[in-house]
Amino acid sequence: MSELSTKDVAKLMAIATSTLEAWISEGRIQPKVVRVGKKNYRLWTEVEIEKVRRVKETTYRKGRGRKKKQ
Repeated sequence: MSELSTKDVAKLMAIATSTLEAWISEGRIQPKVVRVGKKNYRLWTEVEIEKVRRVKETTYRKGRGRKKKQ
């Protein structure tokens, strides 16, 4: 699989882009950042996508899609 954008990964993992952005800002996930001109882009490889999958499993209840109670 080629590298994907943040929006593509959120769609693939069935989570909101804002949720993925929050996990990045919390430091739970660190995707590769590429600078093109004056803009930065995050590119997601299989390794980072697997990390998102693990974070999602620990955050959401299995089969429900709702967050676990803290």
